[in-house]
Amino acid sequence: MPRPSVAELRPVVHPEGVKDRRSGEHWAGRLYMREISLRIDPYLVNTRITPNQLTYLMVVVGVLGGAALLIPGLTGAILAAVLFQVYLLLDCVDGEVARWRKQTSITGVYLDRIGHYLCEAALLVGFGVRGADVFGGSPNWLWAFLGTLAALGAILIKAETDLVDVARARSGQPAVKDEASVPRSSGLALARRAAAALKFHRLVGGIEASLLILFVAILDMIKGDLFFTRLGIAVLAGIAIVQTLLHLVSILASSRLK
Repeated sequence: MPRPSVAELRPVVHPEGVKDRRSGEHWAGRLYMREISLRIDPYLVNTRITPNQLTYLMVVVGVLGGAALLIPGLTGAILAAVLFQVYLLLDCVDGEVARWRKQTSITGVYLDRIGHYLCEAALLVGFGVRGADVFGGSPNWLWAFLGTLAALGAILIKAETDLVDVARARSGQPAVKDEASVPRSSGLALARRAAAALKFHRLVGGIEASLLILFVAILDMIKGDLFFTRLGIAVLAGIAIVQTLLHLVSILASSRLK
């Protein structure tokens, strides 16, 4: 079977609306990764590799990204950032291959969501363990705890969103529409727009967190200790806790559960 061209793939694997999904498409996917994945797809769509196998590989790469942070110094941070770029690439490719082959499935969606939970948690836990300096002779486990707290918050934020669909499905309601996410209170709606404009909540996401970790690792290399890594852990833990609460309030105050 001849290898499809990018022009042939694009309308099938990037149907209208894929890049415009309000909550389903990462900014890095829109900015550059979807174009990179389009160049990878032709080498995969005619192979025996299944979309779900690509998702499993995505999970392995993401978990390894978190584990890479156990490597001290700039090396571990660079490796984690690179692995999370590969993770994002695989996250794009698995769905694109599925759409080309018409093999999209509920199982694939489920594995994809579980993969995101696991990989982003692994990165934040790895960040916390890195800050604890476990190989430095006298580990400070407070930082590992805060990293784990950040990971728990990141998981809960995703769970709060996903459980809206679960609650609606169990109540016999259709999937929620984007406009239903706006809080009914004008004050809460304004606060939500302000938070969305600042986008601080994105820092607990895998790509953003991996870039922040790389940035603070560079600062630590200059300073000669783990001050900026530990500051980053504290910031992410704080963001995760606040965002978990605010996101829950936003859902309860909107029409998503009506």
